[in-house]
Amino acid sequence: MLDDQIAAYDEMRRCCPVAHSDYLHWSIFRHADVIRVLEDHDTFSNVVSRHFSVPNGMDPPRHTAYRALIEPYFSPERVRAFEPVCREIAVNLVDKLPQSGEIELMDGLARDFALQTQCAFMGWPAALHEPLRQWTRRNHDATLSGDRIATAAVALEFEGHVRSLLDMRRSAGESAPEDVTTRLLRERVDGRPLTDEEIVSIVRNWTVGELATIAASVGIVAHHLAACPDLQQRLRADFSLLPAAIDEILRIQAPLIANRRITTRAVEIGGRRLEAGARISLIWASANRDEAVFGNPDECRFDRDPSQNLLYGAGIHVCPGAALARLELRVMMEELLTRTRRMTLMPENPPVRAIYPAGGFASVPIRIERGASVPQ
Repeated sequence: MLDDQIAAYDEMRRCCPVAHSDYLHWSIFRHADVIRVLEDHDTFSNVVSRHFSVPNGMDPPRHTAYRALIEPYFSPERVRAFEPVCREIAVNLVDKLPQSGEIELMDGLARDFALQTQCAFMGWPAALHEPLRQWTRRNHDATLSGDRIATAAVALEFEGHVRSLLDMRRSAGESAPEDVTTRLLRERVDGRPLTDEEIVSIVRNWTVGELATIAASVGIVAHHLAACPDLQQRLRADFSLLPAAIDEILRIQAPLIANRRITTRAVEIGGRRLEAGARISLIWASANRDEAVFGNPDECRFDRDPSQNLLYGAGIHVCPGAALARLELRVMMEELLTRTRRMTLMPENPPVRAIYPAGGFASVPIRIERGASVPQ
């Protein structure tokens, strides 16, 4: 499994579409079964953790009020307004790459891009970049280990960062920066202000998703283009194809492996009977490669029905930040393609796959060549 998650999930989807393991409990691999779970939130609950989680760990009607509060932060207007900041970050990072030669894309570009865009969107200082980088690694290790003490420690560490930012804004009063973090302090739900615990939970959900999946996505897309020179040149010639291309490449190689649910009552799915309280892992990395929906899962096609792609989930828990993520990935790939002439893989130095719960790659060595790209 750890050698090649995607190949292992492909095999499981065909031979054992609902399977049990000690680590992931009941894993669901087929697209149709995953859709069923996403659409039946009465039977398959999101309240899977003992820890407070807004709104990911909630079901309707409680989920509905928090979701309505969160969605305006990712409105088309706010996402468009963030594009110049996002582009400046991408330009600065790509310009720091060597003129030509080998680079390691994950540490040399992808992780810095995810950190800097998240901090810029939230209104956080550059001084948080390195602490958040270290925190992301500890959070990954704690999740993989299943160690509850380690998981609680990293959660407490993140809470400390956010509470410090909130205290600074309260102390600043009217002179506090007008950013996302300040606006969250003014939000109300059920007629009352959000508590610090609720704000910390909201921000944690945004940050964990942003730092891990955006970095993984940049690595996956760049690796795919370096491996497919014809597609790379096609996109250089026509940036209008990038949004569909990025979504399709990330369907083929998932940046996010799984999400959890728990059954509220006994149910049969995929030929298995699950009792009430059964813990479930929805394997996005398998469902988005289901031959019954996508045919050859490794074929990169831009004409697929986008509603079938579960890259950002589906149903009431579909990712609220999907528009922001798509903007960030499009801008980064535009600048990377504009400011290089060619990207190629290095057979003598192959990429290293990420280890669960991460998707994509731990490292992506590629060779870049500078020079004029195709004008846009």
